[in-house]
Amino acid sequence: MHELSIAIDLVAAASEKAAELGMRIRVVHVRVGALSGVVGEALAFSFEVATAGSEIEGARLAIEEVPVTVRCPRCGGEPRPASPQALRCPDCGGPASEVVSGRELELVALEGEDAPPAAPS
Repeated sequence: MHELSIAIDLVAAASEKAAELGMRIRVVHVRVGALSGVVGEALAFSFEVATAGSEIEGARLAIEEVPVTVRCPRCGGEPRPASPQALRCPDCGGPASEVVSGRELELVALEGEDAPPAAPS
């Protein structure tokens, strides 16, 4: 399950940014394309596991699923094919020459609040 390693990387990146900005992360926003090879439910579960005991424990993962969009050289459009496995233009039936979207796996935003000041030691 490679989603766990992805979740661990997300937690590390969010934790680093939280420390840099002095904030407590509440929501981590990601975009996951249909062709990325990442299963959203598995990533959400893995994220929950990865945040346990971390600086962002309790943060929520918000996943935006990105559908496949292709560029058709025959009709010039950028439609969504009927299936990610059959990359053909649904308008003219021509083969798609380029995937425009659907391969994304991006950390796009962090939501948070100011972290409480550290207790004096």
